[in-house]
Amino acid sequence: MKHRIAILLASALTLAAPALSFGQTQSGTGRQDDTIVVGTSEVVLDVVVRDKRGRPVRNLAASDFEVYEDGVRQQVKSFRLIARDPEDPEAKSGDTSGKTQTPVVRSIPTTTAAGDSVAGPSAIALVFDRLSPDARTRAHKAALSYLSDGTRGNDFIGVFGIDLSLRVLQPYTNNLNQVRQALERSGSQSSSSHGSGSEQIRGLSDRQAALERSASTLQGATAATGPGGGAQASAAGSALGANAAEQIFAEMTRRSLEVFEMLQRDQQGYATTNGLLAVVNSLRPLPGRKAVIFFSEGIAIPPAVQAYFRSVINSANRANTSIYTVDAAGLRTESGNTEAGREINSLVQRRIRRTDNSLDPTGRPLTMELERNEDLLRLDPQSGLGQLAAETGGFLIRETNDIGPQLRRVDDDLRTYYVLNYVPQNQNYDGRFREISVKLSRSNLDVQSRKGYYAINSSDASPVLSYEAPALAVLNRKLRPDVFPVQAGALNFPEANRIGFTSVLVKSPASVFTYTPDNTKKTYSTDFSIVVLIKDETQQVVRKLSNQYRLSGPLDKVEQAKKSEVLFYRETDLAPGRYMVETVAYDAPTGRASVRTSGVVVPGVEETKLRLSSIVVIGRAEQLKPADQKQNNPLQYGEVLLYPNLYEPISKASSKQIAFFFTVYPIKGASAAPKLIVEVMQNNRALGRIAADLPAADAQNRIQYASALPLDKFQPGEYELKITVNDGQSTAGRTIEFTVEP
Repeated sequence: MKHRIAILLASALTLAAPALSFGQTQSGTGRQDDTIVVGTSEVVLDVVVRDKRGRPVRNLAASDFEVYEDGVRQQVKSFRLIARDPEDPEAKSGDTSGKTQTPVVRSIPTTTAAGDSVAGPSAIALVFDRLSPDARTRAHKAALSYLSDGTRGNDFIGVFGIDLSLRVLQPYTNNLNQVRQALERSGSQSSSSHGSGSEQIRGLSDRQAALERSASTLQGATAATGPGGGAQASAAGSALGANAAEQIFAEMTRRSLEVFEMLQRDQQGYATTNGLLAVVNSLRPLPGRKAVIFFSEGIAIPPAVQAYFRSVINSANRANTSIYTVDAAGLRTESGNTEAGREINSLVQRRIRRTDNSLDPTGRPLTMELERNEDLLRLDPQSGLGQLAAETGGFLIRETNDIGPQLRRVDDDLRTYYVLNYVPQNQNYDGRFREISVKLSRSNLDVQSRKGYYAINSSDASPVLSYEAPALAVLNRKLRPDVFPVQAGALNFPEANRIGFTSVLVKSPASVFTYTPDNTKKTYSTDFSIVVLIKDETQQVVRKLSNQYRLSGPLDKVEQAKKSEVLFYRETDLAPGRYMVETVAYDAPTGRASVRTSGVVVPGVEETKLRLSSIVVIGRAEQLKPADQKQNNPLQYGEVLLYPNLYEPISKASSKQIAFFFTVYPIKGASAAPKLIVEVMQNNRALGRIAADLPAADAQNRIQYASALPLDKFQPGEYELKITVNDGQSTAGRTIEFTVEP
């Protein structure tokens, strides 16, 4: 603890130290252990089988299927065919008069009852990405055709639009008239303008190429005139200088467009993946096979979005949902790869000319241009759509202006499929991706199924991002690892309009994580994550908070970077109750991790009772500049920002006191300020007790209070600080544990 806390908080440090002696207790720490909790989760796999003419195959037996996980054959515990009656006249006519058709379930069960979890309604989400006018018209026509051709009364359809946010155009319903109306609305709405700057960039590239050719000619003319060439040489030299200046400004303009295009792709990629994550995750509670039909002109998947894109696939597989992607651009005159190839060829030609003529007034590194073209190759619109479909058991519809007929295959997939259950032989839920493959003993058949899953044994209903999976697996270990120092905690500040307002904080020295050097680029990089689970009293996860830290910088600055501190801060709202907060810090390159567990209490909502925040043991304080002061920050005390001590032992050798802070929320309009009682406890025994008057509430009807206790009378050991406030009508109390070291 820094001595300057005493100066910053001097006006508030009013309490005397208890004139008591304190006993000593011991505390221990855990260590990393590779034992994994053994789970019994079954993998449910739905499989669509078609013949070479694209027709569903219904006559397969369990013995016709072989399921492999990471190359190891698995024992199928249950096998079922889900099929609606093919002779149903409604199925042929597409009549949707409102009757509900019950699926026919044929099964060969071994350990799981057949049909009890899959005979419900089908759910189909029609999701429209941001589309150009032509593509929107094409997608709108195809969706209306799809409704007319294949749906029935027990198909519940939702309509969604993704732009810079997710728009619910029609909640799930089996009323097709409402769905058609939503489609009509979506067809008339325009997306935000996200026109690519590629054409402008290509235009500038062409201009630069022309300037370089002109510069080469001018350089030759200057050399031909030789020294003392007179007016002709002077004119050529002036023209060459003007040419070089124009090249530099053209390069600056081109670079600004490229940077904007990169940021724009990130924004579009995040919006699309977040929208799909939300839709897919909402389908998870519904049993049976579900479908998302995604109309898009291509998904931008730059490096910053890769983890979220993988999470869409993972969430779809966890939700037993297949994503069918539709390239709404229709017949393309050229692919994205063709455009990238043209730019790469232009780059190579310019570089050859610059090398031959020693002309490069821009001074731009070759690697910068190569990185852009690597992005272009990765951003081929059909590659992302194809991957999204293939890895979730769907398919991609592309290179056609008549989308409707191919969408009918989606209904076939929902109406006829096999469900296979197996318990993985590998019961180590280590968070890694496991590849699934399904093989058939019969030939000339096409198999369509999801490609794998992340091995986590978690009840969390929220989407699991790819970087979260190995960190969450750490929480399944019997002995929680404690490999490197991490502090974590949660603090509740029950404000009048946000009773459940809770701050979650995690901090760790940056040096504990791996810094991977790249000697070629002379840079370093990191890949670590912090994941926090907040569980209620039934051990259900109510919040999952996380962040991935993929940092990079110059290699010669790596030691300086290691001296910094990683600070994770999130705010959330919780319902009244008691919660357990589990935090894991995970270093991906080494698999090392540390886990911390703490608790937080959110009081009930009673306007006739005063409220008390969590107690903050102050680690350090920082004087804020006026521009940085935010009155709504619960940790701002006057002009000072307080940094909590997150259960880190307090050393008497470096600290003379234990400083603490809390906020009281009195009853609105109360005539008298509450009274304060501070107690120090050890082993449920009071060691000291002090009473004091609290000041009046501020303009926000809160009483912020900071004080400190000298440490000279404390013996090394574990203690509990108890704060109680009373206004004569109601009482509120909180406690916090702290440890004193020599």
